[in-house]
Amino acid sequence: MMFLTQSVILALGQIWSNKVRSLLTTMGIIIGVASVTAVIAALTGLKANILADLEVIGNNKIAVFTQHPQTGRHRHASWRTIRLVPSDFEGMLDHCPSVEAFTRITGDNSDVTFGDRSLESARITGIEPAWHQVDGRTVTIGRPFNLVDDAEARPVCLISPATRDELRLDRDCTGQSIYIGRTRFLIVGLLEPPAEFNMINAGTAEHEIFIPFRTAWRRTGNWMFVLVNAKSPQVSDEARAEIRFFLRNRRELRPEDPDTFGINVVEAFVQTFNKVAAAITMVAGGIVGISLLVGGVGIMNVMLVSVSERTREIGLRKAVGALPSAILLQFLIEAVTLCSVGGLAGIASGQLLTILMGLIPGAHLDRAYIPLWAIVVSIGFSAVVGVFFGIFPAIKAARLDPIEALRHE
Repeated sequence: MMFLTQSVILALGQIWSNKVRSLLTTMGIIIGVASVTAVIAALTGLKANILADLEVIGNNKIAVFTQHPQTGRHRHASWRTIRLVPSDFEGMLDHCPSVEAFTRITGDNSDVTFGDRSLESARITGIEPAWHQVDGRTVTIGRPFNLVDDAEARPVCLISPATRDELRLDRDCTGQSIYIGRTRFLIVGLLEPPAEFNMINAGTAEHEIFIPFRTAWRRTGNWMFVLVNAKSPQVSDEARAEIRFFLRNRRELRPEDPDTFGINVVEAFVQTFNKVAAAITMVAGGIVGISLLVGGVGIMNVMLVSVSERTREIGLRKAVGALPSAILLQFLIEAVTLCSVGGLAGIASGQLLTILMGLIPGAHLDRAYIPLWAIVVSIGFSAVVGVFFGIFPAIKAARLDPIEALRHE
């Protein structure tokens, strides 16, 4: 242990006495480690933001939408033939025990006016009463839609606070009316503001206007999708399978027919992101490997120069009884120390890059950080590079003849 400590101290002394040479020698390792740690930090930050958004949305959500098949008899079918329609989902709760609730959703864009104020091409979304349970948003003033509003396709609406303020409605705007297109709609409730998402909801409009689904379907009747709540995230896959079986039967698809609809589970987005992140990390690892290879060759070169410069010192150590194994270990420790110092400098540079990335507006990297495992792997890999590229100079030093070494000028 004492020999190891002395060797490390001697190696640090050599690095300090040749600061510029040591910096240039380890530059490849510094750049490589800084690059890979910054990439890992960015992916970690993005994943943290996505998981935070999914926690707000709920990872038991399932989206069902129309999807044109690439094969089969419906390959060239018209949109109106394969599109989802409200009747496709009648009785779904009775046949899908893993489904807790669902809402059909449709919509279009239309001008909205109140007095002399207007919103051009505002998004009008048609929802069912179960939307509040599925989406998790409540009405703060007034009331939500009820079954009668939807069944009779009443001209009533819910709006967001941003829409209320833009149209300069009263703070309690229930009972007031707005015009959507040329139709007058009675405001029955004010929705709570939408949750703020870092990633998933980026760019979503603040001005929200909701009307009963059947009212919206009578207005457009062109497209729709369905948002489903599974009873828990653990049964999301079962709910997806049940919905698929139910819709294939309802739409009278043959066993050989591909689905004319798509089903996406929110949890699948996390799995997809993890796969993409792993692929990016592997690519970054390959680039870092090249940088470390270049850095390792530089370290081997410097260690060979160091052996030449310290030939007399090696001869003196052998003359007073130093074993070849001790000389070998000394130079090997110096190479490992040099690489480890480069790795630490790379981690520090990676941390600086991570801080700078967090300051980029709109990059959503405010939660980026370098995980502990990345630090440990970076230092360990740097040490392995030191051993691999330091072994040849160390063997050369250990094999020097003491008499020839003492005669070296």
